[in-house]
Amino acid sequence: MAVRKRGSRGGDDITKHAKEICEKMLADLEKARRPVLEATKCSLDNSNYNPKVGFFTPGGKMVRTELNVSSVQKMSRAVFMLEILLRNIKSGAVNTKRELYYISKGEVKHNPKLKALDFQEQNESDSTIDFITDMLEAYREEMNCFANDRGGQTYSQQLVVTETMSDGSKAVIDLSQLGTSPFQPKNRPQSLKLKAKKPIKFALIVESEGTANTLVTNGFTRRNPCILIGAQGVPSNAVRGWCQLIQNQLKIPMYFFGDLDAYTLQNIFRTLKAGSAASLIRNSDFSAPNVRFLGVLPEDITKYDLHDYAVKEADASEQRSLKKAKDALENDPFFRDKKNKQLANVLKWLLKSKRRCEQQSLWMVDSKDPTMPEKIILEKIKSGSYV
Repeated sequence: MAVRKRGSRGGDDITKHAKEICEKMLADLEKARRPVLEATKCSLDNSNYNPKVGFFTPGGKMVRTELNVSSVQKMSRAVFMLEILLRNIKSGAVNTKRELYYISKGEVKHNPKLKALDFQEQNESDSTIDFITDMLEAYREEMNCFANDRGGQTYSQQLVVTETMSDGSKAVIDLSQLGTSPFQPKNRPQSLKLKAKKPIKFALIVESEGTANTLVTNGFTRRNPCILIGAQGVPSNAVRGWCQLIQNQLKIPMYFFGDLDAYTLQNIFRTLKAGSAASLIRNSDFSAPNVRFLGVLPEDITKYDLHDYAVKEADASEQRSLKKAKDALENDPFFRDKKNKQLANVLKWLLKSKRRCEQQSLWMVDSKDPTMPEKIILEKIKSGSYV
């Protein structure tokens, strides 16, 4: 199927589409027909992966909600929340999901007729917002709903970022002039333009923000013409969009440095590289298909005599992680694709050995040399020791 590559949509376009949906619902009701709402099904069984594209794209499955006794609240809540979101687009106001939950509570408080639509918990309003964005195929940010996520702590002595502000003015940020402070782009990294003062050789995305800070403090970015990013665990939309921007605008090699465990490979690295099934309509703008997994790799344990340890199979979270790894090898189109065979082999090793190794173990190689982890990282990049 053709990839639905989409650019940013304006508020007028979203409002027009929403109005058409609502008018169709009203017309159906007036003709005694049951209105139907359809949204892209954002799940693994509707996910396509083509290595030439590099990220998950949606298949043809839709979530179809027809008005009946069991669905009347869901559809009514969708219209209720849609009105709030469209009001924000019109006024230019922005809110987080948490704030929208309380705004909806306020609407109900001041209008008792809306009591049946009241959200008891935030997860109920969150799922309604997600349904609306999947229905309109619009990004949450395009509807002025922002999460409190940032694009990862970023350090470089060569990178200059130009941000276009909402009033059309421009802010220029030279990362080399920030001292010990990192640059952290907000939710819309696509509005930024990047320039290298001097050639940048690579970008290193570090799973642990603390480890990224240690590398910087020990002089990594002063000695190497690079960009270093602390990804702070599972990458947010802002981290993913920021990494894609670096990939597309600077055309430099990108490497991910993190733990050797099933959770890191599936939930963190794969999401960074190919997006996720839960955000199928967003992956085209929020993934970095060219990033490579630098490690820790299984062979690094032997080569550098790193400390690894057994997975605690009795631990519920570890059990879930191992089960997800097994399911991924059987059902995930990313790990099943032959281009990602090496990554699948790492996952198989983790399942078979039931052992793990943390990124911080590089500091044990020579405890008297604080730059040893940097030397190992550079050696692995130079020798092609990544997948």
